[in-house]
Amino acid sequence: MGLHGVKAVFFDLDNTLIDTAAAGRRAIEEAPRPLQVISALQSKHHYGEGEARAICDKVQAKLLKECHDPAKMCITDLRISHWEEAIQETIGGEANRDLAAECYYLWKTTRLQHLTLAEDTRAMLTELRKGLRLLLLTNGERQTQREKIEACACQPYFDAIVVGGEQKEEKPAPSIFHYCCDLLGVQPAECVMVGDSLDTDIQGGLNAGLKATVWLNKAMTAPVDTSPVPHYIISSVLDLPAVLQKMEHNINAKLESDHMASSDE
Repeated sequence: MGLHGVKAVFFDLDNTLIDTAAAGRRAIEEAPRPLQVISALQSKHHYGEGEARAICDKVQAKLLKECHDPAKMCITDLRISHWEEAIQETIGGEANRDLAAECYYLWKTTRLQHLTLAEDTRAMLTELRKGLRLLLLTNGERQTQREKIEACACQPYFDAIVVGGEQKEEKPAPSIFHYCCDLLGVQPAECVMVGDSLDTDIQGGLNAGLKATVWLNKAMTAPVDTSPVPHYIISSVLDLPAVLQKMEHNINAKLESDHMASSDE
């Protein structure tokens, strides 16, 4: 697919190309029984099901609010602390770092096993790459994100992969988008950003002056205040080729209109 004006597409990773949230939930309760954190807490450590679920729910909540500063603490220590705090908040008593570490590593290993790049997504990326340059742009701690990338085996589908935790600034800072443009040898006005986060993906694309931003809103329920405003909204990443075709049509129509206007002059 050759597009006038569009030379590259930047993709977010988590909950855009892979369903990280679902993988995390499966690691807690939908994996084969020996690998479920809830099952391990019940069978091996004799917690009740209610207690085990409460611990896991608290960890999920902590992950959603997580703020990680790699200069102060490595991601492994931080996430073991999430489990340690959740266990103590639920059960009381002394902190149990060993149990927290066991739960964290079980959750992490199982989550990685559930991170997959769907076959239809692979096919879409392969087709897009015939006419466009593709780049993976993900925020997050270096080791964590690289492990996810390895787990879902998405490297062959991209011309470049950029992890926010390896850069001076992450999305939505313009600098990381401009770094991506330099990597691919393209201008911001030739690039499209696709992602599920209004705050990082869409705001970042707008901050950097990209040609267009495409917001993946799986629920297709509009927030009370949709700010920033994306150029396009899709409910599935598989809808992207149709958006790119629409963009090409609009660009061609404008070129034709401009040509006719100049001819009239």
